[in-house]
Amino acid sequence: MLLFSITWGAVSGWWTPACLLLGLLYAWLLYRQPVNLGEKVRYALFAGRTLLVFLIAFLLISPLIQSVNYKPEKPLVLIAQDNSQSINTFKTKDFNAEQFITDLGKLKNKLGDEYEVREFNFTRDVASGLSNEFKGKQTNISAALNGLNDRFVNQNIGAVILATDGSYNQGSDPQYEARGFKSNIYTIALGDTVARRDLLIGNVNYNKTAFLDNDFIIEVLAEAYQSKGENMSVTVTQDGRQVFNKIIAVTSNDFKQTVPVKLTADRKGIRKFNIRIAPVKNELSTQNNEETIYVEVLDARQKILVLFDNPHPDITVIKQSIEANKNYEVKSSLVSDLAGVKLTDYSLAILHQLTPNSYSLLRDFLKGKTPAWHMLGGQSDAGSFNTQQKIIRLNVMGNLSMQEVFAMPVTDFSSFTFSDSTVNKIAQFPPLMAPYGSYGVSGSVLFKQKIGSVPTSYPLFAFGTDNGKRVAASVAEGLWKWNLAEFKTYGNHHALEELFSQSVQYLTANANQQKFRVYPSKNVFDEGENVILNGELYNDALEPVNTPDVRIDLKNSQGKNFNFLFTKNGTGYQLNAGALPVGEYTYAASTKLGDRLYNASGQLTIKPLNLELRQSAANHQLLRDMARQSGGKMLYPSQVDQLADLILKNENIKTLVYENKHYNDIIDVKWIFFLLLLLLSAEWFMRKREGEI
Repeated sequence: MLLFSITWGAVSGWWTPACLLLGLLYAWLLYRQPVNLGEKVRYALFAGRTLLVFLIAFLLISPLIQSVNYKPEKPLVLIAQDNSQSINTFKTKDFNAEQFITDLGKLKNKLGDEYEVREFNFTRDVASGLSNEFKGKQTNISAALNGLNDRFVNQNIGAVILATDGSYNQGSDPQYEARGFKSNIYTIALGDTVARRDLLIGNVNYNKTAFLDNDFIIEVLAEAYQSKGENMSVTVTQDGRQVFNKIIAVTSNDFKQTVPVKLTADRKGIRKFNIRIAPVKNELSTQNNEETIYVEVLDARQKILVLFDNPHPDITVIKQSIEANKNYEVKSSLVSDLAGVKLTDYSLAILHQLTPNSYSLLRDFLKGKTPAWHMLGGQSDAGSFNTQQKIIRLNVMGNLSMQEVFAMPVTDFSSFTFSDSTVNKIAQFPPLMAPYGSYGVSGSVLFKQKIGSVPTSYPLFAFGTDNGKRVAASVAEGLWKWNLAEFKTYGNHHALEELFSQSVQYLTANANQQKFRVYPSKNVFDEGENVILNGELYNDALEPVNTPDVRIDLKNSQGKNFNFLFTKNGTGYQLNAGALPVGEYTYAASTKLGDRLYNASGQLTIKPLNLELRQSAANHQLLRDMARQSGGKMLYPSQVDQLADLILKNENIKTLVYENKHYNDIIDVKWIFFLLLLLLSAEWFMRKREGEI
């Protein structure tokens, strides 16, 4: 609905009668004598001239036209349905998945046109629409709620309907995310809370990396329900050969025991271990009796050195993020404590906010071939930072002045890649602090700065080469805020770990002088995860080129081949092979530069995910708590028909009406101009006809 009214700016509305009096006076002076005009004509001309002068005078006092638009916004009803494997695997006897989805879909018609119903399903991520497939390998309820909250921020969310079993194996406690909604949450409790006869592997705790000829421990959590008196046989095989077996007596109907398995890393490479609990009669499911893990056995770890002059919380975050990749051994040290440290033993130096004096002490080391990552912050000296590297140039007047900036991932960065989830997380992380000034860049920019909501071309993280070695530069501090934000929302630090793992891998790869390299973004991928590979080709001058095509052949253990052509990106190559079947793969890549043929090979593994089969009992208490704290209600699948009545009777769920006011100068109204023109033309015509002109 749109309404109009006249309002006043700097002048008073009492000028309106004055404008009318002016019009009357002007018309009276002009037409007070009859002359040759008839009485009716004279009155008509008098009225026209009065209106004309009134309008012109009225325009001169500049009133405003106020237009008010009333826009109704229907309440949103968001349906989020768990589409993970556990829903249909551990269901009650009377649960019909297809019928449940059909009943849930009828809610839109029952609520009618007064509500806007949006339907979603989720596993690890959120997707549009309801689904009865129930094939998801992971469940992240908190990420689903967070995704809906972000997507419909500042909109009229009336109710959230969450249909799940309450079991999650990714992300943080969904109760924290649920508090972000100001609307009622109605939960539909799927699954079965009654424990049934089942033996299963509850968890496997292990390091994904071990070192050659060292012992390492795998901890297997063996669980048994309603199986008192049974003997549980736990077996571990390595590459098809049994390396461990233990018989455990089940002493209760709710039995759990951690079984430590000591193994030896006797061969280099990726080693496969199959853990199995022998099934017993009348088990609920035997799919959760087996688990396959992969351990990468390395010869030695690369050493990374983190140097600083003053303690800072970012240093701990950097160290922990790099150490999450067991390929790296990290030492952090004050520059003043470097006595006795052999700097040439390190594959990479990370220089955190060093002073000019410290740069001077490290002059000879930095002139060597060791790659370096220069990190600038509030305690840094811009002049020394510019002198020591050529990737980012910072121009400031006087002392550094810091401002909040958001990280904006650069889509055409080609030196290495991140998973989509990491890119999305970083784009949503809280702001860092970066120096205020003007920037120049000569390398490849990984992140640019976004100041408030305004994207800029200023670099935040950049990578390049300097005198034949790889160098990185970053101009931000506050990584500790990213660390806290990621853990609060997702319950892990995967994005930061991937950021530093990929960055360090790129920087330290400079020591490998192969002219053609192809390598996966990681050696072991989860089932359903996109397989990413990178490629590099160098000419005789060791300059990166990507003129020729690069082909790759991936072959799994069953002998099936997958052929791909790399995409040229920047000065390198990238391949997103998508989600491949579970198994062990070898790859062989080839290209031709000039008359020389180059080959590269390697291996990678895609491991199965059995997270959804580890927990058979539903967590309805979580759903009950979420509903209660939001003012909603927990229902069971058989009560789905009650949802429409609950929402229709909820007085808090209502249409909101937004009032939008707009102001325009009355002189901008075009029809007034045409009215004035019409009045003048009519008066001229009548006077002409009567012989007054």
